[in-house]
Amino acid sequence: MNRNIRPSKGGKIVSLALTAAIALSLMSSVLLTSCKSGGDKDKRPADYGSYGSDFARKIAADFPDRRPYSSGEKSAGEAVKAEMINLKYEPVEQSFSGNGGSSVNYVVKIPGTGFYDVGDDGKVSMKHRIAIIGAHYDNLPPDTKKVTSTAKTATKTTDKNGDKTTEVLEYSYDGISDNASGTACLLTAMKAFKEYPAFAYDVYFVAFGAGNDDYAGARAFYKSLSPEEQGQIDVMYCMESLYAGDKVYASSGYQSLDGQKKYKMRRKLYQAYDVCFANTLYTNYGFDLYYNESGVKADLNGDKKEDIYNEVSANKSDYVVFDEAGIPIVFFDSYEYNFTKLEDMKETKNLNLQNYGGIIRRTHDDSTAFLDSMLVEPDYDRNNDGEIDCSGDRLQIRINAVAFIIVESLLKGSDYGMTQAQYDEYLQKKEKEATASSTEASGKVTAKPTAKTSESVTETDEAETTAETTTAATTKKKTTTTTTKKKTSATTKKKK
Repeated sequence: MNRNIRPSKGGKIVSLALTAAIALSLMSSVLLTSCKSGGDKDKRPADYGSYGSDFARKIAADFPDRRPYSSGEKSAGEAVKAEMINLKYEPVEQSFSGNGGSSVNYVVKIPGTGFYDVGDDGKVSMKHRIAIIGAHYDNLPPDTKKVTSTAKTATKTTDKNGDKTTEVLEYSYDGISDNASGTACLLTAMKAFKEYPAFAYDVYFVAFGAGNDDYAGARAFYKSLSPEEQGQIDVMYCMESLYAGDKVYASSGYQSLDGQKKYKMRRKLYQAYDVCFANTLYTNYGFDLYYNESGVKADLNGDKKEDIYNEVSANKSDYVVFDEAGIPIVFFDSYEYNFTKLEDMKETKNLNLQNYGGIIRRTHDDSTAFLDSMLVEPDYDRNNDGEIDCSGDRLQIRINAVAFIIVESLLKGSDYGMTQAQYDEYLQKKEKEATASSTEASGKVTAKPTAKTSESVTETDEAETTAETTTAATTKKKTTTTTTKKKTSATTKKKK
């Protein structure tokens, strides 16, 4: 692979000046970032503007080195806490120690209204179930801070004679994708959460520290929960590296590879897809949510059995802690699974992002300046009405769409009880069943005197009864009792 020249889209050379111009353009286009479906101003799904992408770029720029237990990670965590407070939440700091020092989780617990549970005896009780939404805010930079090697050079004409000189592109890793994007998605979900009435779920939002130290923050958080809380967890939603990969995937955990647990462990995953498809995210933003459906057969979970590689991720994140505990998880990240071999899978096939073989995480290509120069398109007039009304910012679109899918998925309810809406529907159904049963019973009561009248008529009008009419009546009225038939027969014989 030739790494000496870095072409941008359309074969143009990307310089630092251009990168800076793009960044300024992004900041000035904040008001132009929602894709309107028409001239109306109706609220559309996932229409959160540039809130999340702005925060992701800011935290990446301000704290590019956020490795676990570092001063950069501490400062980034404090920025996340400050933003939670700005959103009118009261985060609790949860300190913990890891292999390299101490770090902090920032936790917001929001009580829900609970779920209605109807027992076998018909008695109704309330149950509380928990949904956890989390992302780690640390990163793990490569060994070198800046890229000044020939792997990141570009050429351009610099004099009147047409001679070419080499300009070295210097840009620093800052973890914009891994995991400023996931952190910003967490905050966007928290912001969107306030637009809804009360949820049935108790929802725990968590910004994990030290995710790159064997998910130390997630492990500390899970251990801090009481046995009762651990038993109430329905699902854990996790977000990481949403920017650089070719597609956004939603995956379940490796526990779902057990055929006996598959549906139970993947039901929340399927609900996430339902939300995406039902809310026109592709129509409005060009956003789609993918399954990993590579179909490759391999032992994926180390149990010495061959698994079909779909609906699970090649990448590990904080969700691992909850998956190991047997809790259903839904993991959102960007990647590319359209390969026939496990070893070929990577984040991107984009020819402009192949300095590290299409891998972005923990490489120098995970840089705001670099990725923005390659992936951000100009805002455009989506419906040709002369108004620039649609964002070309992939980071913004993905953060908003995933946050929307997560929050809307909470409305799908629990396997262990009913939401208020589901309970109301249940009561209406029971009322209809009771009404139908009462009507049926009433109809049966009316039918009995009719049968008796028929018998009475047969007995009292003997003089007018003939064998012919008796036979016809017996044939037509299959509901006449055996006793009636015998009495009619006797009457006929008496007449003869």
